Order: sequence, then C-alpha cells, then structure tokens
Amino acid sequence: MASLSKRTATGSYSIQFEDEHRVRRTITLGKIPKRAAQQTLIHVEKLAAAQIAGTAPDADTSRWLAAAGEKLVAKLSRVGLVEVRRSGTLGGFIDFYESSRRDSGKIKPSTIAASESHYKSLRKHFGGNRPLRSITRGDAKAWRERITAGRAENTVRKYTASAKKLFNAAIDHELIDANPFGSLQSSMVEARERQFFISQEDAAKVLDACPSLDWRLIFALARWGGLRCPSEVLRLRWGDILWDKQRFIVHASKTEHHEGHGTRVVPLFPELAPLLAEAFESAEPGAEHVVTMTRDAGKNLRKPLTAIIERAGLRPWPKLFQNLRATRATELADEYPEHVAAAWLGHCVKVARDHYWQVTDDHFDQATKSAANALQKVPAGGRNESPQEAAEEPFAGDCDILQLLATYTVGDTGFEPVTSAV
Repeated sequence: MASLSKRTATGSYSIQFEDEHRVRRTITLGKIPKRAAQQTLIHVEKLAAAQIAGTAPDADTSRWLAAAGEKLVAKLSRVGLVEVRRSGTLGGFIDFYESSRRDSGKIKPSTIAASESHYKSLRKHFGGNRPLRSITRGDAKAWRERITAGRAENTVRKYTASAKKLFNAAIDHELIDANPFGSLQSSMVEARERQFFISQEDAAKVLDACPSLDWRLIFALARWGGLRCPSEVLRLRWGDILWDKQRFIVHASKTEHHEGHGTRVVPLFPELAPLLAEAFESAEPGAEHVVTMTRDAGKNLRKPLTAIIERAGLRPWPKLFQNLRATRATELADEYPEHVAAAWLGHCVKVARDHYWQVTDDHFDQATKSAANALQKVPAGGRNESPQEAAEEPFAGDCDILQLLATYTVGDTGFEPVTSAV
C-alpha cells in the first residue's frame, strides 16, 4: 500500500510506497490540490501493484499516465514505476523530420519547400525549445486560430495538414502519445465561387492571342488535354505521342508515388492533334520535349498567361490553369462515363466531383430548351392552342348545362320527390 503525507510547514504532498524489492520509495509531488494528490496516490498504488505482479497497468491508469506531465513522469521513472520517457523539443524534431524527408529521396523538393513555411509558423508560435509533450489540443487550436488571419481557408488547412504529419511522425518515434492536432480540419474544400468555365469560343480567342507555338501548346494541352500545368505539360516528350494509336502518354508527377499511377494514356483529341502535328513538323532535329520554352517546373507561367488572356480581350479568371483542367474535366464527364473521364485526367471520380466538375450555362440552356420543346408539343386530340388559350376556352358541354339552368327553374319542392309526413 502507498501512503500520502503532507508537510504542514510547506504544504507539499509526497507519496511513499514499497517497490518490487520491498524498498521504501518516496515521490515528492509539491504543492498541488489535495484531490490531485489523492488521484495520483491511487495510480501510484496501481503502478506499484502492476510492477510487483509483472503485468501492465489497467486502462484507466494507462490513460492517466499518457496525459501526465513531463515532471511527474520523470519522478515516476526515477523510482522505477515507469520507463524513462523519450523527450524532444519542437525545433529539434522539426530539424530531424525535414532532414529525414530529404534523405529519403521519396519526397519532392518542392513539397519539402512548401512545408517549410508551415513549420516556421509552428516555431514562431510555440518556440523551438517547447517540449513536444507539453503541446495540448487547446494549444493546437490556438495556433490554428492565430494563422487564420489573412489566409484563405484552404491555406490554413494545408498548414494544419503539415502539423498533423509532423506530430504523427513524433508518435511513430515514441516522443508523444497523442496528436494534439488530430481533431483539426485539414482536408481541402472547394471554393465554388472561384470556379470558372472557359468556353470553346473564349479558349479559341486565347489560343489566337498566344505569342508563340510553345505558348499555344501549353494552353491547348491544359485546356483540351486536361494536363496539369506546368508539371505534366513540361514533361511531355515526342516519344509519348503515339501517332498510330491516336493517343499520348502523360507522366504524372503528382501521383507517381502511388503504385500504378505514374502515367496515364489520353486520347489525341481533335483539338490537339493538328497543333501537335504542326509542332512536330517544326521541331528541331533530335528535340526530345514537346514544349521547349523552359524545363523549370517552378517557373511562373501565370503572369504571362494573364497578359495573353488580357490581349485576347478577356478578363483573367481565378486559378488560371486549374480552371482550364476543370473545364475539360466537365466536358469529358458530360460526354463519357465518369470512370473514363476521370481516368483520362488522372484523378478519381470523387476528386473530380468535389473539385473539378462544374454546372455550366450550357447545362441550364439544355434543360430550359427541353422544357420549351415540351410546351410546344401538340396535346392529344389535335388541339393547337396554347395551354393558356385552352384554359380560357369554355368546354362545349358547359354551354349546354348553362342553357338548361337558364331555361328551367326549380320549384318549391326542389329536385327530390315529395315524401308524405308520417
């Protein structure tokens, strides 16, 4: 049995118990509330009993131990009740985590670079020397609220996703027992107000305004091929064009780390075939890539495309390249089965439904045209008048009834036969 005592002079509590070797041990708790000291006493007794029996503590004590602070766990480990808990600081683990990701060779440098700003915000908010175990769910929520100011919702969710991955890795390394960021929302949501459908007519205007063949290829491959730009567009090689099969192979940087999703085969759509044939005829001997303007996937193509769109007399739309891809995804989904359209663009049906497919003006026009045609159909019986005219025209039978009512009057006895009084 363990015992709880309190020093009158200092108000400090301490617990004494016998370990598995019947050695008297003391744990100093300090000045804490009496109720907290009593609860600690109960769990110390259970830990001591489990140690003597050579078993694991019960679930209640295990949960209490997982939530216990660093100082208390250190005191319990010094008296042999628990193993020494591995500890780490936020800054130290971020450095270790980023280094291990770079060394693995499995994470793209651009992905690592994108997460660096997310980890920088964690360092700034918590401090690099903050122990990982001391960060609570409340702390995580406070951090998220702080970074919300001035950032779009999806940006905040990207920051949160990076924090989740970091602390999940800390769990794997047994530095913490639970992820304080685990309950925070991190999945992307589609901002419908930023969706835009680029019609065939507007796309043709932009194509005509492109200053070079390379830019015509970039725009066409994004708009009618549905390729991700710049990654998939810049990786396209002449060897990927299967002229005899009227198809071409797309190398997907975004999904290549998933087994079987490194490439996909796309039809050589009629909008693309003439332009690719023209580019092939004018390509330098030995040219490898379709687009030769740049090989730098990090090059900013949005700014020049914005200028091209304005030159075409149009207003630049939000998310320039993503909406080109979303437009093509919508067109293909209207014409082909869902799984076919999604496979050609290299995403699953759910992603297409959540982030790409749009309701366009053509959909409304098609629906209202069908309704207009229905109103123009001749009703059964050969009547050619409109529904309004049909409603206003009296029925012939009604005229006969009205004539009878005007000719005959009802007597005092009414319509029913007279019955004799009983």
